[in-house]
Amino acid sequence: MSVPLNRAARYTRVVRALLVDLDDTLLDYTGDVELSWTQACASCALDGTVSPDRLIAAIAECRRWFWIDPERSRRERLDMPGAWRKIVVHALGVLGVDDAALATGIAQDYARRRRERMRLFPDALDAVQRWRRAGIGLGLVTNGDAAQQRDKIERHDLARFFDVIVIEGEFGAGKPEESVYRHALAALSATPHESSMVGDNLEWDVIAPQRLGLSGVWIDRAGAGLPDDFTGKPHRIIRTLSELRVP
Repeated sequence: MSVPLNRAARYTRVVRALLVDLDDTLLDYTGDVELSWTQACASCALDGTVSPDRLIAAIAECRRWFWIDPERSRRERLDMPGAWRKIVVHALGVLGVDDAALATGIAQDYARRRRERMRLFPDALDAVQRWRRAGIGLGLVTNGDAAQQRDKIERHDLARFFDVIVIEGEFGAGKPEESVYRHALAALSATPHESSMVGDNLEWDVIAPQRLGLSGVWIDRAGAGLPDDFTGKPHRIIRTLSELRVP
């Protein structure tokens, strides 16, 4: 079954398949990051070895340094618990503290808090249910740690909505590599020109799919607008998944 993705959209493409991102598209992944780090540091750094406030500041700076390098980000996101521990170790080192047990404890406490707090966005289930009823082939395409991503999918009972799920840590490649999108489309028996992708990352969920011929829909939940230095053009910009409707 082929249906227009949205009659009100500026493009009139008929869509047979929709690829959907997970983190910060369906799932609120970053909403409680700062609070979780703050509470983990306050909870674990109680013996006076280091000031929680200084450690929180050092971790914030180390996180920026750690993830800004594209190659390191690609490599380390495949083991998120390990990445979080490395960030804490580095932050403690900046403060002159060498305490492997403390680093492990903070990273594990942070991971537990993050897991407990992560929730689907209020519009997520309704959206995927509507797309499913419309007969569109659905693919979930996400980068990251296989165990972490699979846990999110299972806890929130998302697998039942998708015809194919491509997780970087399982598939062996991640967005924006062409093989990821091509694999998902092949599983859906769809061509790029009859397919779309929706997600929050402009490069991974819009520009890279567009290079293959898919339409790219950017979800800008914060309403921040396109960055000043961004030269691409999403086919559509939405604030919520409820805007991405099918008849």
